[in-house]
Formats: sequence, C-alpha cells, structure tokens
Amino acid sequence: MILLESHNVIIQDVLSDRFERPSRADIQFVDFDSVRFRISTPEAKTVLHLSMGIQCWPDLAKYGARESLEKEYAGYILPEAQTEAEYNVSLSIDLERLPATPEERSDLIRHISLIKRNALAAPFNAAFEEQKSLQANYKDAAGAQMADAQQQETKGELKTINYRDGEAIFVRASHDRVTVIFSTVFKEETDRIFGRVFLQEFYDARKLQSLQSAPQVTYSNREPPLEIRHIPGLKRHENVGYVTFILAPRHFASPAQAFSTISHIQLFRDYLHYHIKCSKAYMQSRMRFRVAEFLKVLNRAKPEPEERERRTVTGRTFRSR
Repeated sequence: MILLESHNVIIQDVLSDRFERPSRADIQFVDFDSVRFRISTPEAKTVLHLSMGIQCWPDLAKYGARESLEKEYAGYILPEAQTEAEYNVSLSIDLERLPATPEERSDLIRHISLIKRNALAAPFNAAFEEQKSLQANYKDAAGAQMADAQQQETKGELKTINYRDGEAIFVRASHDRVTVIFSTVFKEETDRIFGRVFLQEFYDARKLQSLQSAPQVTYSNREPPLEIRHIPGLKRHENVGYVTFILAPRHFASPAQAFSTISHIQLFRDYLHYHIKCSKAYMQSRMRFRVAEFLKVLNRAKPEPEERERRTVTGRTFRSR
C-alpha cells in the first residue's frame, strides 16, 4: 500500500520539470473526489496556468475559500473574471519571474501542489477560529451552571461540505471542541463489513496509552449522529456510514498543529476506501493461492486406475484399465 500525500504529485512533477525547462503544455487530470486540474500554457511557454475545478466549490466559497486562496497565492491567483471556463480557480505562474534559489523554488512548487488541500481547509480553519471565540465567551467557574438553552448557544454554525455525490463532511465548533462528521457510502456489502472492522480498530486503538492524545472516533451505521440528525434529506440505509471525529483544542492549538490536523483529516475518506480495496485484493489473492494449492493436492491424491485381467473366447488373457 502507498502513503497518500496531501499534495498533488502530478502538479509537483510537472512544475518541477517546467521550472527547469519551460515548454508548451496542456495536461488534464483528476485527483481524489473527482477534483479536476488543468495545467496549460495558453499565452506563452513561459506563462503556466493551473486551474482547479472542485464539486463542492459553492460550499467552500461560502466559508471563505476564495479569500483564503487569495491570501495563500497572492501574486499568482487570477481574478474570478479571468478564471478558466469550467474551473473554479486559476493560478498564473510566470516562469521568468521565479524565486532565485532552488530552495525557494522547491517551496513554491510544494505550496502550489497543495492548492486542493488549502481550498478544503477553509471551513476547518473557520471552525477552529470559531471555537476559540466560543471558548473565550464561555462562562466558567462561578457561571458554570447554565441552562440548556444557554449551553446550546455555545455551539457554532454547522458547516456542510458536499464533496462527493451522496457524501458530505459536517463541521461544527463548540466551546470545548470541533466535531467533524463524514458520511460515506459503501457500494457493496463487503465494503461495509470491512469498513466497520477498520473503524472499530480506530476506536480500540485509542485505548492504548500511547494514543490517548488522538481524537475520539465513533462510527454509526444507517442512523446519523445526533449533531446532524435534524438535517433533512440524510440517507438512512445500511450502505451509509457516519464517522465522527472529536477534535480537542490541543489538536489545533498552534498553526503547525492545525495544518497537520486538517491535512490528515481531509484524507480520511480516501484512506478508508483505499484500505478496503487493498484488503479485498489481498484476500482474493490469498484465496486464489489456496485454491491452487488445494488443486495440486487433489491432483496428487488422484488414484491410479486399477488393471484388470480379462480373457478372450479363445482362452487368451490380457490386462485392461
């Protein structure tokens, strides 16, 4: 099994090559969750355009994705009016105005290859900031005894990211946590069984002393968690699972911790289904190997045909099988 990375390897490889040897390009490819990319040189071979189209862009834009990308890629991101058709965001990189040192160029390549990760990070960053604000306003010590209505007010906006057809990420901040819920669809019965086994391992692994600081993980099949049960239109059948992560303030206390947490949690769905497919492929290969071994045993155990003596009408004898 491979290690899934937050950055896009194709973007990294193409930019590394074009930064050294500028040339014409028109490359289209698709990342996880049907995110579309295009790297092209519509003006000149020294001006590289990178465009990204993502299904949940309306949700991300609502939570500040455009503003976040403008801050992250200042000087490179094109205005909305100049964004390539059928895409949501476009970057323009002038290969004649690159950073001077190889280290700076390498950092720029890495930063650009994280464009999908940085776009999806917007609602998480907003939830982290919202949690800090709610925590600052929360009554503690003398005012800890508050009514249920007041408790309800310490919860932030429920952010919904419809990142795949029939699947979504729900993010909600509270005064003491940020709750992240994934809804995922298992297309086959075996996928659902494997998924349940993996998610049970997530729950059991946290009991280890060395993993006490890991986020709390819960899994429910068919029935949505209480935090989102009021949302209309949620699917409630056996092939739908809901995975809940409870992120404590320590998981995003510093910018580095927040960056790492967002990068890892974004890949959860991809990792889950990737491991399910790898496990099924491994089991099928082992089954084929065992069947081949059993066939060898059966072939070796096949009895030799017994020779029988027969007599003709003239009295002669011969052996036959």
